[in-house]
Amino acid sequence: MKVNTIATPLARATLHGKTPHSFQKESSALSFLQIYALFIIMNKDFKNWHHRKEHIHKNSPQVFFHEREIWWCSLGLNIGFEQDGNGPEFQRPVIILRKFNNDVCWVLPITTKPKTGKYYFPIDLGDKIERRVILSQLRLIDGKRFLDKIATLPEDQFSKLDKAVKAL
Repeated sequence: MKVNTIATPLARATLHGKTPHSFQKESSALSFLQIYALFIIMNKDFKNWHHRKEHIHKNSPQVFFHEREIWWCSLGLNIGFEQDGNGPEFQRPVIILRKFNNDVCWVLPITTKPKTGKYYFPIDLGDKIERRVILSQLRLIDGKRFLDKIATLPEDQFSKLDKAVKAL
């Protein structure tokens, strides 16, 4: 008799007659991060995002954008730990790192959560709100995803940001 492979170590242990308690003694079962990731992935509303994405593709006007600008952007729901947008429009602030033509550019998402490390770059827009650019989440997007312009990053900060990205 062929048995299907079960994805989690805990499920495999249960299949072989071990209890979750005895399995935890033998190994660390699922880490908190793995459980949290499964919870987030399982609770994403991909169907709603798909409808929104289709609407953006068919109905959103092309906007004029430039490097250094910060925009609200429909980033959508993404896979695993890729940065998601929030709210009904699945939006998140991003900074335009590189404009390739009038249609596409590289963007970096921005967070207000206090994060540190080489993948987070602090920016200051003069409003006393701490922001970090998430350097590890660089992605190419179409300008149709842009919703509203927020600000333009000063040249000196943008130059430092550009160097930080290149240093990765």
